[in-house]
Parts: sequence; structure tokens; C-alpha cells
Amino acid sequence: MTRAPLEPGPLIYPPDDPAEWAAWRKSLVEWREKARKEIDLSSYAAPAYSWMRDCAVCGMVMLFDEEFFDAQNGEFRTAAYTSRMQSDFGDLDAVVLWQAYPRIGIDSRNQFDHYRLAPKLKQAIEDLQRGGTRVFMGYNPWDTGTRREPLADAEAIAKVLDEFGFDGVFLDTLPGGSKALRNALDRIKPGVVMESELALAVEDLPLHHASWAQWLDDSVAPAVLRNKWLERRHTMHLVRRWDRDHSGELHLAWMNGTGVLVWENVFGSWVAWTDRDKSTLRSMNAIRAWTANFFTEGEWDPLVSCLIDGVYASAWRLGQAKLWTLVNRNDHPVSGSAFAIGATSSMRLFDLLLGVQLDHAHVEIPARGIGALVALPGSDVESPFWHQLEILKSEHERVNSDNVRTDPLPTLRAKPLSRLRVAATDSIAISAGTRTMVSRFRVRECGEYGSATFSTPYPALHGERRVEHPVDFTACAVETMPVSNGDFLRFVESGYRPANRESFLAHWVDGKPKSEDLDRPVTFVGLDDARAYARWAGKRLPTEYEWQDAAPPQCGVWNWTESEQTDGHTRFSILKGGCVWEAKGSEWYADSGPRSPDWSTKYIHWYPSLDRCETIGFRCATDL
Repeated sequence: MTRAPLEPGPLIYPPDDPAEWAAWRKSLVEWREKARKEIDLSSYAAPAYSWMRDCAVCGMVMLFDEEFFDAQNGEFRTAAYTSRMQSDFGDLDAVVLWQAYPRIGIDSRNQFDHYRLAPKLKQAIEDLQRGGTRVFMGYNPWDTGTRREPLADAEAIAKVLDEFGFDGVFLDTLPGGSKALRNALDRIKPGVVMESELALAVEDLPLHHASWAQWLDDSVAPAVLRNKWLERRHTMHLVRRWDRDHSGELHLAWMNGTGVLVWENVFGSWVAWTDRDKSTLRSMNAIRAWTANFFTEGEWDPLVSCLIDGVYASAWRLGQAKLWTLVNRNDHPVSGSAFAIGATSSMRLFDLLLGVQLDHAHVEIPARGIGALVALPGSDVESPFWHQLEILKSEHERVNSDNVRTDPLPTLRAKPLSRLRVAATDSIAISAGTRTMVSRFRVRECGEYGSATFSTPYPALHGERRVEHPVDFTACAVETMPVSNGDFLRFVESGYRPANRESFLAHWVDGKPKSEDLDRPVTFVGLDDARAYARWAGKRLPTEYEWQDAAPPQCGVWNWTESEQTDGHTRFSILKGGCVWEAKGSEWYADSGPRSPDWSTKYIHWYPSLDRCETIGFRCATDL
């Protein structure tokens, strides 16, 4: 079946019959010429936006990721993170610093508060920028149920961007930003890039110099990215967040001369890249370091004929030079003559993947890998090029075709024993023995006890998932009532001072609770504060299963439990009990409202200033 030459949507699919490709390319050119007469793309010539033209690798990092942030010392590990990214993927041109979801909604603090309460964030952004990495902030338009800013969102975004020095705004869940936002950003500084998550309409290209290309269903013969075809200086980042095989998006990016999004920590779920795909991207970046101008300034012929079965190519002409980008759709390596061309006395031919000079267009491409050939006038082959060729050759020697990945597993912090062995008067006894516990979670992208393992582009989220565990209980007692402000005051008066006091007891006045709050549950205490109180009292925190088995009465706030786990990237605990506060208006918010004892919420830790909040308190337990 032959597809229509130009279909609506972000991809323009080629005809199935290669004999029709030449006519298809002609129709592409005609459409582009007509569209360019109707759209003003002059902003792409502005020098302030030039940084985005070559932004081939954009990272997506959770601010709470332990690889990126040292919570104990309150410092970002920007150098270690960028070093690892460059080693694994070849480069890091930009990064989105994701701040709020899936934590937001646990209390009234909004998406912008999550940036403001991050320690030394401005310094971290400046460190990234000094290293050559541009930095995006995230904007969540669905955040309407938390604390409201005194400004319209467009002005609030611009204010935060100016305060911290971000270079761009990632538009979560949006196909584009408003003209009001564009104007607000332009008033701050020139060259701020807006990048949409959803497919960007052609008419919005003048306002947005980048966009995601997410979950695109490519054809066997790679399709053309419509917006990239219309404006080659527009950068698109290919992304399939839940995929374990990224070769498809790498192929589509390479055939279209554009970039990819590297996203490993997906909202608390680790989705590792395989060694093979990392190696492919490293090769792409090493080649692109020398050929970037072909993709933004050259003449592009998509899908030119190739002589090797299962291998497809695009051609790019810049002056007298010509570049071919190739992709191997086969699950096995290939070698052979890709084109009926050869080197001449005036034109030299090189394989940029292997880093070698050629007599004819013989290529060797790994399974599901990429290749690149370039034909250069002899006068262009000077010392800098030979040096770059050596770099490409050394990168090829690192090629790893192993389709394997490393998935970190969470480890549970051991439960302590209480010093006291006598239950408090008002407590609920838990008998020893093994019992099957069924916990209920809302299906979210952060997963439950481990990472989410979705296998479809748009998984069914926000429904209920039941997790069943056999649990070995020891005899203990869980207190019926939560620790109150009055109880915690006595602990503070005994001398307790946390090393980090940000947001600590933020609701107290002059170091004491209000008189009307003495008997209410203490809040604005973190997990370590709760543990410290329990130790002081000769007790401990209950595990989530002990809390659930005891089923104490609701007290209006979530409860910390002794359930902390980490996989080296995401540290989390299980909250129990629900709370009176409820974030309304979006299903993307964290769980809120009263909950039954079997309901569990995965709460991702970050930093005391945010972990301590108005909706989380705790109860104590005693071993018997």
C-alpha cells in the first residue's frame, strides 16, 4: 500500500515502493516552499537561539535523584553527573531539571516552590552552564490546586527563570506555549527556548525553537519529521520513555539530523539504556561534532537509495561536500557497498563511523546501528580533519553491541529495635507470626516498591493496584494517637537540634507551638526527625505493615513509617493514613485526602526543606 505523500501529524511517511521516493521528495520540497511563504521563521536566524540548533542530547534529571543531589550535604553533584552522562552518551548539551511531580500535591506548596526550596540551585545551574550544558526548567500547567502565585503563570515562569538563570522552559503536557509566555520570557533575556512535550503545530514554530518527538510510530523506511523538514534549525528530541530498546528513536533522529532525550530516571522509576544504544549515541555525537552544520545549513535529501538490504540513508550537501547518514534496521551487522560511488583525485571518501579513508562506499554497520560517509574535496582535508578522524576511530573502538542494561534494585533500611519493651497505655498490640498483607496503591509512574515496568507508550495510570506480600511480624504495639506538638516540644526542650533546620517546625511561633495546637499532630518534621524523637522516647517508628495491621484511627495527617528504601537514585518511604488536605484539579497530584489503613503512598524523599511539610506526622511503636 502506498501512503499519501504528505499526511497530517508530526511524521511524513514515505511510499512503500522505493521507486516512488524521488517523486515523494519532490512533493516534500513543494510543500516546504509553500509553507515557508506562509510562516515567518526569521527568529531562527537570531544568534541568541543558536545554542539550540546543535542541542543533540538533552537529559532529563529528577532533582531528587541521588546521583545528581547529595541530600545529606545539601549539594548538587553536577560534575559527577555530567561526567557520567558524557562517558555513557557522548555529550550533554542541555538538561531539564525536573522538580515537582510525582511529589507535588502532598501539601499546598506549588511547582515553583519546589525550585525555590532547593538548596544552592542557582549555583548548580551556573556550574552546568560553565561546563557547556544549557538548563531547562519545567512548567506544569495542570498545577492549579496548590498555593497560587500572585502573578499569572506566564509572569511567574519568567520570574523563576530570571531568579535562577534557566536557559529554557519545558512545557509539560502541552503542544506549545502562549504568546503571553513568549513575551514574558523575551522581557527577561533573548534566546530563551520554549520546548513542547506534545506535537508542535507548524504555525507555532516561530515561537518554539525546540519540541519533543514523543512516541512516534515510524515506518520501516524511516519517515521525515515534518517540523524539522520545514525548518532545519528547529531541534526535535526523540523520546520513548518506557522503551528498553532505543534504536528506533536513534535511527529516526539520525536520518533527520536531530537530537534525542536521554531519560533514565522516569519520575522515580529507573529505565536503563542498553550498552548498545549508549554506544550508538556516543558514535552519533562524535560524528555530529564535526558534521553539525550539514544538518542545519545543508541541503537535505531524505531517504536516498541504498544498495544494502535493510539499510536506509539520508544525504546532506554543504558546498562541495556531501554527507550520508545511514541506519541499519537489521538485527544483525551488515557490510558492503552502500552506494555506487568511489573516491577520485579531487574528492576523498571517508567512513566516519570507523574513522577511516575509503576507496569506495563500503560500510560496516553494527546490528540496529548507524553509519556515516562523507565525500570531501581534497582541499578540505587538512590537519583538523585528520585529528577529528582519529577521535572518531578511537570512539569506534569503544563500540559495544551488547543489548544488555543494568537495573538497580532498591534496598530496605533495617528496622531498629525499641529500647522500651512495654507498650504505651493507649496502643494497639500486633501479634508475632507470618501474615499475607495486601496493600493498595494508585498506579503512578513512580511505581510502588520498585520501579514501574510499563510496556506501552501511554499506560493506564491512576487506577488501583493491589500488592500482596507475606510479612513476618514480631510482637509489637503501635500507639493509637500520633505524636503531638506538645510531645515534640518536650523533645525539643531536651536539646534536639537537627543538623538541617530548613522547614523544621515551620508552623511553630518563636520556637513553640500555638497553645491551640498543643494536642494536634506535630507536622513539618522529616523522617529523621521522627526517628530521633522515637529513639529519645525509647521507641521506634512502625513499619508500613505494622501500621496497616494495627489500623489506628485517622488523625488528619499522613504518617511516616519505617520503610525507607533506595536504589541509589530514588529514595522513598511509604506513607499511611491519608490526610485532611486534598489537592484538587489534577490526577497528576500525589495522593491526598483521608485513606483506609490498607492504602499506601510512595513518597519520594528529596531534601528536608521539602520533605518536612504540613501534612505528614508520625506515630511510635514499641517492641514487646
